[in-house]
Amino acid sequence: MLKTSRLIYTLVCTVILLGVSGITVAQHEPNLTQAPPATKPTAEQWREDLRFFAAEMPKVHRNLFHTMSRDQFEAAVKKLDERIPSLADHEILVELMRIVAMIGDGHTGVRFEQKFNTGIYPLRLYLYKDGLFVQSAVAEYRDAVGARVVKIGNTPVEQALRAAAEISWHDNELGIKSMAPRLLVIPEVLHALRLSSDLRKAEFVVEKDGRQTKLALTPSAQFQHRYQTPSGWIDARADAKAPTPLWLKDPDNNFWFEHLKDLGVLYVQFNAVQDKPEVNHKPGETVAAFFSRVFDYVETNQVDKLVLDLRLNGGGNNYLNLPLTIGMVKSRVNKRGQLFVITGRETFSAAQNTVNELEKYTNAIFVGEPTAATPNHFGDARNLTLPNSKVMLQASTLWWQDMDPRDRRKWKAPEIAAELTSAEYSANADPAMAAILSYAPEKSLTESLREALQAGDLAGMLKQYRSYRGNPAHAYLETETAMNSFGYELINKNRLADAIEVFKLNVEAYPGSANVYDSLAEAYLKKGNRELAIRFYSKAVEVDPHFASSIEALRQLRTN
Repeated sequence: MLKTSRLIYTLVCTVILLGVSGITVAQHEPNLTQAPPATKPTAEQWREDLRFFAAEMPKVHRNLFHTMSRDQFEAAVKKLDERIPSLADHEILVELMRIVAMIGDGHTGVRFEQKFNTGIYPLRLYLYKDGLFVQSAVAEYRDAVGARVVKIGNTPVEQALRAAAEISWHDNELGIKSMAPRLLVIPEVLHALRLSSDLRKAEFVVEKDGRQTKLALTPSAQFQHRYQTPSGWIDARADAKAPTPLWLKDPDNNFWFEHLKDLGVLYVQFNAVQDKPEVNHKPGETVAAFFSRVFDYVETNQVDKLVLDLRLNGGGNNYLNLPLTIGMVKSRVNKRGQLFVITGRETFSAAQNTVNELEKYTNAIFVGEPTAATPNHFGDARNLTLPNSKVMLQASTLWWQDMDPRDRRKWKAPEIAAELTSAEYSANADPAMAAILSYAPEKSLTESLREALQAGDLAGMLKQYRSYRGNPAHAYLETETAMNSFGYELINKNRLADAIEVFKLNVEAYPGSANVYDSLAEAYLKKGNRELAIRFYSKAVEVDPHFASSIEALRQLRTN
């Protein structure tokens, strides 16, 4: 069975400048030559479609109410039903996208490309670490290329991004980072979100070199590939002195590698979990055969580091991952500091399964951005067509659980964060590769804190903790679990005062976690401070009314 690949991107792959990746993308590629329905649906027909959607979606989806309640879903449907007579077709579709986005599943979405057929505004936007920028544009707007977007219409860009996020189907925020900027160049979306007052024109305010400029745009562009600059367009990298970075060298190629001999690095880009088909009598290649070549090359050449780049991999067939995983496990470079995996906002679906296996079974260090999928996630979407408007939706039918069933992480976070800035993109710099090439082992957080406490240096421990947490390279590292374990290690050694300080740091860092308050309460209780124990057990229950250990502790404290 093929795993549905990258619906968060597939559904809008042509509309929002995205390239084809993954087997099921090819299966579900929109046919833009097909005309929209000949007759415009009436308000009552749209209402029939909405009733069909509301009835069928819970039947088709594996678990439609995993992030929202049935009441919330039904309330949103009712609200749209009431508004339909006052909305244009594209506005109804955007509101349907809003409901689908509530599902919280990047494989479940609305195929709107048949309705949004006016073209796009001739800009390609990208949300870098330092803001939303014009990455490329038609030659007419060459002066805007590399500029930061300040406003869309009269709306500040941050507010515009939030509006687009509300209609972006996604597993997590990285999926939104990928999708929202692409939605903001679609005329129907801007009009429906009240970011423009006209379906045929929009105004963007951009800033470059300290000067703001207004761009009056019309939807003159055609839908283009996400990572190739369209013919006649100007890209922000046009004047870069450095060569094209490896990750942008051949993004259409499912997989390829290059040996950076001077550095002792084998760079492997894996862009689709999909065998290469034969094309124009040129033989194809399977994923298994490719990685067999990769690992044979590692064994017979001077390779000190292997870099597997998954940042553009939107998925495919996750049953093809096994040869890669086995090869990595057996490889001589399967060591800390020698095996690196780059992930990012396009790492999704079957590529997330690749990440899961490498996380579980290898010593890889992950670098870049978090993945766009949750480690355990929904997939294998099935089509659902609305009877009157013929709008197609897709809904996940399976739950893929590679990891522990208690694993509720929203993504696989990189151990070393390396997020692209607008300046780095324009200069052809790659912060992920730079971080890998400059990698030096460092002590873990708990090792550093343990040494400080053993020396009796509580102030030093606090300084070490804040320094570690403030390091940009650690931006996505989750330290709650490690700190919690460290705190209990101190409790077991009867170092209760030190344990309390460690748990306090965890409360400071993770105020939305019931467990950190529960642990702090337990430490206070063991130290004999009943009042503070009750206070923090109560806080844990306030954060999570079903947190069993705190509920039980409070029951005992209040009855004894």
